[in-house]
Amino acid sequence: MQRPTTIRVVTIFLILFSTVAQGAEQRGQMPEDIDVRKVDIYSEGTRMTGYLYVSRTAASDSGLPAIVMAHGWGGTQRSLRRDAVGFARSGYLVMSFDYRGWGESDARVILTQPAPDPEAKTFTTEVRAVREVVDPLDMGTDWLNALHFIVGEPAADPARIGIWGSSMAGGYVIYAAAHDPRVKAVHSQVTGTLNGRAWGRSPDARRDATRRARGEIGYPEPREKFGNLTGAPITPRFADYTPNEDIHSNDQVALQFVLAESEEYGGNELAIDTYEQHKGPRNLVIIPDIGHYDVYRKAWQETHDHATAWFDKHLK
Repeated sequence: MQRPTTIRVVTIFLILFSTVAQGAEQRGQMPEDIDVRKVDIYSEGTRMTGYLYVSRTAASDSGLPAIVMAHGWGGTQRSLRRDAVGFARSGYLVMSFDYRGWGESDARVILTQPAPDPEAKTFTTEVRAVREVVDPLDMGTDWLNALHFIVGEPAADPARIGIWGSSMAGGYVIYAAAHDPRVKAVHSQVTGTLNGRAWGRSPDARRDATRRARGEIGYPEPREKFGNLTGAPITPRFADYTPNEDIHSNDQVALQFVLAESEEYGGNELAIDTYEQHKGPRNLVIIPDIGHYDVYRKAWQETHDHATAWFDKHLK
């Protein structure tokens, strides 16, 4: 007569254990089956912080397919841990990173006054960190340097590299794939800006560029608000940010777009156009009845599954 009670107790324990483990992952605590290693990535001489995730069952020299991830406008890589853990469990070496000036990464610095000796290689002076601003060309460069880093990782197979980006980073991954043909597969979700030319050449942007060039204004303060987003844009730098055009130089990369039907930021039209013009492997998913932020909430599992299936198809 005791056995049914025992079974019910064991079942309840397993459910509770699973719930606690999932909650721990979402709070940033690493599960026991995943190894995580902090790494330094140098982008134009500035140190960025990255984290490598890999299943403990994978050998350190196993030549794993790799996925590189970074955050969108105003975020940090901490928000990517759930996806990173999921990909690692699916057999990938995963690396997330913070852009220069964001999260745990160092910032580019500028002198607050002219150097005492312009020809000196080393000197002491006061500097100001450029933190938490949105510069698409700088961030695109950070992506390229993250790719340079991952292909040197012994556990990574440099012939099987995928990249994952959400929101603004959904545009950056298109930029990265356009400028580095080693990228074999791209997952871009709720894709952000894919062409900033008009914005970057607007009269307001040109005025700001002139004022900054003449020393009349500096860089925005850290975490300045831009609408409901965190981080002010360096608007003139968007003038030459055109990943939807650049991607034509890599027409063999496998592109997947996963979009929200009720997208609040208006990126769907250009994402769909980029998908339709791409000549290589491609896939488009529009998830009905969700908005931009639902890919991190009620549609997270569906979105993550689409990403995993795409990477499995093109990297394994």
